Amino acid sequence: MSDTKMILPRRKFLSAAALGGGGLLLSGCDALTEDAGFRSFLRTGEALNKGAHRLISDRSALAPEFSAADMSPVFKANGSITGGTAEYAAHLATKFTDWQLRIDGMVRNPLNLDLAKLMAMPSREQITRHDCVEGWSAIGKWRGTPLGMLLKQADLSTKARYIVFHCADQWGPGVPYYESVDLIDAFHPQTILAWGMNDGVLPVRHGAPLRLRVERQLGYKHAKYVMRVEATDDLGKFFGGKGGYWEDAHDYDWYAGI
Repeated sequence: MSDTKMILPRRKFLSAAALGGGGLLLSGCDALTEDAGFRSFLRTGEALNKGAHRLISDRSALAPEFSAADMSPVFKANGSITGGTAEYAAHLATKFTDWQLRIDGMVRNPLNLDLAKLMAMPSREQITRHDCVEGWSAIGKWRGTPLGMLLKQADLSTKARYIVFHCADQWGPGVPYYESVDLIDAFHPQTILAWGMNDGVLPVRHGAPLRLRVERQLGYKHAKYVMRVEATDDLGKFFGGKGGYWEDAHDYDWYAGI
């Protein structure tokens, strides 16, 4: 899509600001991510990248929203497209009738919500552009439950700093997929747990029954197959300690704002 030409230069600019003018674009298919020296170099820029982006961007601002006429005829399904675990397969076989979302961690009122209850709650619909770190973009319509509303119902602790999304899919034995955001993004009005896409239920290849939409960040932050939402004060407690699968495994930026 033509929007890709606009997104990629901005991403390069942010990387350049963070890495001292290098202007390096981290590609999902780039062999450099396997190079230990290059990955170490990327790690040195993470905090600066986040800080630089916050200096030039209002994080409370809304991402652009589009009309139905702008929607992409094809929305690519990227990453895992099957869920990939026996537990997920069992839920899929029963059309998620026994599935529940767990919200816990640093909350005073842990929640267990089935899909019907989530869909009956106040929801938000938005037509937004999904920008992948690999360089492609697509515009789709999403409907879901605002994450901030759920965190308020769970009575989030004042000591919590991050929200972690535990997912059904795994990227190798004992390597579960997960992602995380801070509270600024968690309570952003466009951050939803989407159960609908393009006027239908969320397809399996796009993360059914529930996926994160965090519209001010790149696509790899939009976790699919969400099973559990956990509030925490420290991302170092989880898996590789960097806040997400791609961050742990390939040194992607934890903060992927666009």
